[in-house]
Amino acid sequence: MNLTGICPLTADAALRRAAALAPDVQAVVSAQGSATYAELDAEVGAVRAALAAAGVRRGDHVAVCLGNGPRWVALLVAIGSLGAVTVPVNTRFRAEEVAYVLRQSRARLLFTADRFLSSDFAAMLREVCPGVDASLPDPSLPDLRDVVVLGPDVPSAARSWEEFLAAPAPPVAPRSAPDDVLLIQYTSGTTSYPKGVLLTHRSMCADAFFSGARLGLRAGDRFHSARPFFHAAGSTLSVLACLQHAATLVTMDRFEAGEALRLMEAERCTHFSGNDTIALMLLNHPDLPRRRLRLRGAWLAASPTIVRRVIGELGASECVAGYGLSEASPNVAQSAWWEPEDVRAAGRMLPQPGVEVAVRDPATGLDRPAGETGEIFVRGWNVMRGYYAMPAETAEVLSPDGWLSTGDLGRLGPDGRLEFAGRAKEIIRVGGENVAPAEVEDVLHRHPEIRQAAVVGVPDARLMEVPFAFVVLGEGCRADPEEILGWARERLAGFKAPRHLRVVEGFEEIGMTASSKVQKRHLAAYARRLLDLAEAP
Repeated sequence: MNLTGICPLTADAALRRAAALAPDVQAVVSAQGSATYAELDAEVGAVRAALAAAGVRRGDHVAVCLGNGPRWVALLVAIGSLGAVTVPVNTRFRAEEVAYVLRQSRARLLFTADRFLSSDFAAMLREVCPGVDASLPDPSLPDLRDVVVLGPDVPSAARSWEEFLAAPAPPVAPRSAPDDVLLIQYTSGTTSYPKGVLLTHRSMCADAFFSGARLGLRAGDRFHSARPFFHAAGSTLSVLACLQHAATLVTMDRFEAGEALRLMEAERCTHFSGNDTIALMLLNHPDLPRRRLRLRGAWLAASPTIVRRVIGELGASECVAGYGLSEASPNVAQSAWWEPEDVRAAGRMLPQPGVEVAVRDPATGLDRPAGETGEIFVRGWNVMRGYYAMPAETAEVLSPDGWLSTGDLGRLGPDGRLEFAGRAKEIIRVGGENVAPAEVEDVLHRHPEIRQAAVVGVPDARLMEVPFAFVVLGEGCRADPEEILGWARERLAGFKAPRHLRVVEGFEEIGMTASSKVQKRHLAAYARRLLDLAEAP
């Protein structure tokens, strides 16, 4: 599909257009400050000149370890405008993980906060790169030649942000191209070391444009998203989606439902971004009844029950469902705000324009008939270039003719709409039947006393695996686990009904990602410990 003329295909072109169309509209609102589109465009010019003066050239890798805010956005756009590549660093990483990303990506320059939330990144940097207090490069990170620290704790071989901008730097014109790599997005690394996904300006900018259009974003709309900018749901579906549509991004350093509701009210937000966990935390928060929200829409990766609650209880009548993964920039398919509510609530999504989706039998590789579940494959302009410096891993998921194996399960309807059925690695195999945790969770979320549910598989001597449900009860509720199990058995086929259930206070201690997703691998390990089990028999 030829995307030329549909939307800006570089990040800097998207910002320039937004600054020309809506210079006084706020681009980003955060705890770290705010900026209009005109102000953000001016800062990008200053940062681009300083980057060029620091020796950053086309193809160089520049790491960014900062919280959400205008500076992160300015760096992404400025780095990309030189044809260089941003390497986002997860702000939840520990020292060894930070070192791995810097080393594997061969980052030449690092921008980092000295401290962010509970993390001391200056101390981590001293631990993994002792030369930062003497001279760079250090043998432990031989490619890292320059470090810029935001905050007062600046090691002697690094520079402050003020020093970086103050260096003599004549204006530099943008030199990006749509097919330049814009981002190396590190995956979560749940089964191995993280892999760096190579995403281009074209893939991210077009994905952001189409996603924002189907969400219903318009110039001046105000989009609340606490998605971390170091994830594709933050960088593409929040930052770049707002740039493409001249909307305002209202963001947070860390999602907290009460503060999110306060911000949505105070900032008069029209849309928000979330997954099932985020949506449930908003829906069940005691402050919700006293908040006057002005929501019109939402982008959700959640079950039909939760989508309907968001429409009915948060007023987001134009709520849409989306499916994607980092390797696809990330959005593959999405419903649209103008479609019937039953289509959107059921998660029946059309692939992005020009993107091909196939559902195949994992064993034979043959296409599955309409309505039957199989592995989702994707081909098109949104698919990654590959994993950085990992040709074998790239070949495992990306075929010579461009098909990306997602490892996710879904089904295609006769109308070409995709329904997501679950992550293949999370599917519970009960005897000879496959059970999608999301389907069981959707039923449990209908229980009047359950605030949130998460389901994993645990070993069983007879059936190989059975579902184990963890539930968080609503405030003041005291439902008995056996009563809930019996209630679920009345609404689910016998093989789908949970065999075990545990009431928990929340999932933060057991395992929650930075984007507020329950980490099923940690939950499954916890369930096995509760049952005194090892691996599946």
